[in-house]
Amino acid sequence: MDDIVRKAMAKWPEVPHCYGWLALDARGHWRMRDEAAQQHKQPGDRIAHVALMGFINRNYLHDAEGRWYFQNGPQRVYVNLEATPYIARTDPQHGFVLQTGTALEHIQAAWLTGQGQLILQAGEQVAQVDDRDTAHWLGQLQINGVSVDDDALLDWLAQPAQPAALILIYRDQKIVLGRLDAAALPAHFGFVRYPQPSV
Repeated sequence: MDDIVRKAMAKWPEVPHCYGWLALDARGHWRMRDEAAQQHKQPGDRIAHVALMGFINRNYLHDAEGRWYFQNGPQRVYVNLEATPYIARTDPQHGFVLQTGTALEHIQAAWLTGQGQLILQAGEQVAQVDDRDTAHWLGQLQINGVSVDDDALLDWLAQPAQPAALILIYRDQKIVLGRLDAAALPAHFGFVRYPQPSV
């Protein structure tokens, strides 16, 4: 967290929280949602200002209830999540990298949803991989030591119980993929997609 933010929190501790105005989409873009976007359930305008994105990324946290927020000076701006609290992209040099710019060094677990979305977990960082990078990680999947093609992957996803392990090869790791329903992600990982004020 930035020093200026800590000082603002200490100076103005009673600033009310903000809900609905900021979102993270499934491709890792921060979006500002004005009143019209909120009323019409639109994603909002993509934030493109580099310094503002850096400020959000450095001050992105969560509370004890699993609600993610941007600490904007003394005010918490809670974030609507289209997918997961983090979105990962593939990078030729650093492997999977979060929208905050942090590289995922050691992935502890990974899952596929029924729609073929790859979910990664590294500590408390849970990230869906940007769908534009699907071709990259598909080439890293194996079953019984053999690369997986589209048909084999669809067969694996269609079976209620997988007879063979689906493995993601990531650097020096061999990660056995589980399967999760996309709707179950918030409950499984303990995050809130659409934060609301505590009762």
